[in-house]
Amino acid sequence: MKRVFQFIFILLTFSGCEKTTNWALKSQTSKLIVVDGIVTGETKIQSLTLSFPVSELNTKPLPVTGAVLQISDEDSVFRMTEQPAGSGIYYSTTPFSAREGKNYSLLIFYGNQIISAKSIMEPALFFNFLIYSKNEDTGLYHISWVASSFSTSAPAMWEVLLDWSKVQGYQQTDSTKCKARMLFYTLSTLDVSEIFAPSIESVSFPSGTKITEKRYSLTPEYAEFIREVLLETQWQGSLFNTTNANVPTNLSSGGDGFFAVCGVSSIYQTVQ
Repeated sequence: MKRVFQFIFILLTFSGCEKTTNWALKSQTSKLIVVDGIVTGETKIQSLTLSFPVSELNTKPLPVTGAVLQISDEDSVFRMTEQPAGSGIYYSTTPFSAREGKNYSLLIFYGNQIISAKSIMEPALFFNFLIYSKNEDTGLYHISWVASSFSTSAPAMWEVLLDWSKVQGYQQTDSTKCKARMLFYTLSTLDVSEIFAPSIESVSFPSGTKITEKRYSLTPEYAEFIREVLLETQWQGSLFNTTNANVPTNLSSGGDGFFAVCGVSSIYQTVQ
């Protein structure tokens, strides 16, 4: 009984030492610009999206409209224009491809702000095509393997595009319901949150589906950015959540997100 009273006394003592503190939290100004987009080694019209950050969950970000953008290397300057106006999506005025060994710079002019970032391109690498399996009960297929989730030397992002909108029996269906895009990652770290991450929805698709698999080579800095984003989003909700923290960026003051340049290799196949 004496020990019980001692425990209650200690508990009351610690609770009596509690003190309410009102932190003077600084709200982020709306002028912070979030950059989303990848410049690749593919010869095409490159694009970047600019938006303002959101302060509430599930809020659609407002586009940054009317900015002036340019991407440059040691030899050329590529200007970007917003299309359509008010969308916050900026496209290069001419097609171009990033090249290995070049240093790329991004400049954003918005009002009285000048935001910059630099990046290089890791070379594109060949890879083994993904593996898909058939569910004998439904006759549909699903992705069973894409790539190893861990590599100390070659971090990568894998983009898998599925399209069965032209398959017989699906041609009259809304085409947006006959397409899917999935992302997978090979990173140089292996986190507990990743191992015990919540399960994700499996996509089923019929024979005749066209599969496009792309491998994006990542710089170590971009791989770390992706890892931190996954820790804050897709890998949350398990028994081993991590403490929330600021996601790294390679943009100068006033910018957030990441300006990435990636080598890309692709494989195309039709499900038989």
